[in-house]
Amino acid sequence: MIGWRPRKYQSEGEQRHVDPAILDRARLIAESITHVNPALPPIFTLRHLAHITDIDFGLLRAIASRELIDPYRLFKIRKRSAGAVSFREICVPNPELMRAQRWINQRIVSLGTPHVASKAYTRHTSIMDAADPHCSARWLIKLDIENFFNSISEISVYYVFRRFGYLPLISLELARLCTRIGESSKVRDSSSPERYTKIPRYNCARIGYLPQGAPTSPMLANLAVIKLDEQLDTLSSTLGLTYTRYADDLTFSTDEKSFLRGDAEGAVKYLHKCIRNFGLSPKLAKTRIVAPGSRKVVLGLLVNTDRPRLSRAFKNKMRQHFYYLDLGDRVKSGHT
Repeated sequence: MIGWRPRKYQSEGEQRHVDPAILDRARLIAESITHVNPALPPIFTLRHLAHITDIDFGLLRAIASRELIDPYRLFKIRKRSAGAVSFREICVPNPELMRAQRWINQRIVSLGTPHVASKAYTRHTSIMDAADPHCSARWLIKLDIENFFNSISEISVYYVFRRFGYLPLISLELARLCTRIGESSKVRDSSSPERYTKIPRYNCARIGYLPQGAPTSPMLANLAVIKLDEQLDTLSSTLGLTYTRYADDLTFSTDEKSFLRGDAEGAVKYLHKCIRNFGLSPKLAKTRIVAPGSRKVVLGLLVNTDRPRLSRAFKNKMRQHFYYLDLGDRVKSGHT
């Protein structure tokens, strides 16, 4: 599908003797989607998605209804930390779901615009962009969000697709295709009425979450927490702080001389409360207040001066890698 062509769609529908009322309804739906962004592809049903992606409809339906046994391959990688050994769970979708997610990511999700404070997973941004606003700051506050991806539910993802202009049902189905039921899944409140009783097979007792490892998860996470970024940015401005977020790493800073430790501790309480009110949990063990005169590091970059720099330890490690790479080349070529 290359762009939305209403005249061509109308013409082909008339040639196939489709009910004019259905054509008009489809045209209005498509216009509401392309009004958000002209590059967005109109998607009317899950079968329509299967057609334009050339993926089996039965498979997509089984995944959206949670009838298919976990379509992800799981493995764990060790986290880099100085404390206790911990692991990060990576979820790799099966080939067909991977193909569907890549299409959704390229054609829909990548067209979203995250908050200006968000510096990860978008083109032309890097850790340099997240660190640079905090250069030469006197005070630095660093926070981390617990289980960032796993804490973003299919409900939040559903509203991302709704903001793109898609109808409720296809938004639910897209959200289901991009989320997973696993150990981190929460159970729905049994006292609340089911929202999708007209499609019984879509009723699921557990709520999906963004799997780390799916191509759609990074940008969907950014778009799902736009309101949180807005709230944190507003709160930061009120407290005289500069705010950036790189995935689950949140950084706040100020160069105000009147800012004291008591102000920093008070700011942390407000920021933690804001994060909790959004349904996420701050990782208390990783909360840091860095005072004036202390070494300041953001995402591995030194920000004590007017521009981000690599640390001496990092440079030494890189020199070591280059040395062994060069040594390996010399061994292969017989020069040693």
